[in-house]
Amino acid sequence: MVQYPQMALPDNPKLAQNITHFARALRRAGLAIGPGRVIDAIRAVAVVGFTQKTDFFWTLHACFVSKPEEHLIFAQLFRLYWRDPEYLEQMMSFLRPMVRGTHEERAAAPAEKRAAEALLDGEERPLPPKPEAEDDIEIDIDATQTASAEERLRTLDFELMSIAEMNAAKAVLAKLALPVPPLLSRRTERLSGTLPDWQTTMRNAMRKGGEVTNFATKRRRIRYPNLVVLCDISGSMSQYSRAVLHFVHAVSNRQGQGWAQVHAFTFGTRLTNITRHLRRRDVDAALAAAGTEAQDWEGGTRIGACLHDFNRDWSRRVMGQGAVVLLITDGLDRDADHDLGREMERLRLSSRQLIWLNPLLRWDGFAPKAKGIMQMLPHCSSFRAGHNIASLAGLADALSRPDDTGEKARLLARM
Repeated sequence: MVQYPQMALPDNPKLAQNITHFARALRRAGLAIGPGRVIDAIRAVAVVGFTQKTDFFWTLHACFVSKPEEHLIFAQLFRLYWRDPEYLEQMMSFLRPMVRGTHEERAAAPAEKRAAEALLDGEERPLPPKPEAEDDIEIDIDATQTASAEERLRTLDFELMSIAEMNAAKAVLAKLALPVPPLLSRRTERLSGTLPDWQTTMRNAMRKGGEVTNFATKRRRIRYPNLVVLCDISGSMSQYSRAVLHFVHAVSNRQGQGWAQVHAFTFGTRLTNITRHLRRRDVDAALAAAGTEAQDWEGGTRIGACLHDFNRDWSRRVMGQGAVVLLITDGLDRDADHDLGREMERLRLSSRQLIWLNPLLRWDGFAPKAKGIMQMLPHCSSFRAGHNIASLAGLADALSRPDDTGEKARLLARM
């Protein structure tokens, strides 16, 4: 059993109480924190001291954060609770339907809304009164034509969702379907159809002395393609990739959509095959196992190297018979050792359809100026947004209409 040194705490240990309350907020935000970690954190702070903010931050980080994807939530909660007291009041404005003026002073940054929600835990605190101006403008809002909560959830960016909104979004994603039209094979089968089956006709005639009494027919067999998902899990894509993997898990485990097999890969600094993990029925257990398998969550981005590994090691195994490839990445490549354009071209030639989902398309002023995007864009079949539920639901249109290139033609004209 581990023996800890004795701690000399004051009679009224406010610091220990604050660390305990901070741990509760982290647990409400989704981090797996129990009483043992809280005790370890208090003892660690007692040993390290409370003199430098940086040391204090990384001391608590070492005690409470166990997965790369938990770093962003921890950092935002730390800022809320320890570093900027007025920031909490600012975040409360994002959780309440109040009008401060004609527009918000600042939009919520990624993970800030979820952090504020976890820290407040439903507690109602009055906002500071707005300073009175000489010329106050009274604003009347007509809410008769506002969209429903479900419609707002479908169009809300994954990165800006709160904890409750993300849970609701996962429930919607679990019900989304991605049907694919069947493909006609060159092989035929002996069933009633429109093609003449001369071999069967002559065989039946030989049994009757060479007299042809009826003509046999056949038809082309129907087969279904594979779905191959390549999902970027680098730091800029972590929140979007989790939502997409929830969607892919639902597609993998729903029968009757037409896919022969669904193969899933994640990539950041290296390529990881998570297909077998997504076959688990429980989505939380499946994604937890996938996160354990992929060690490069929220790391760097080496798209060229990862596509090279896929084309070399996995393409012939999973890309047969006209597979459809779903590529989810922002295209911000940091790898200069591989020709990204050549790897994308090889991937496109190996697939029947290559659909690229890029969350950066949510910006109206998006332009293909990054080198990685310029190299990848010409080789995809369809270039579409992938930042909310509505964009993922629109994938069915891209599959049913292979001539739909999305935003590819418009952005190629701007290159």
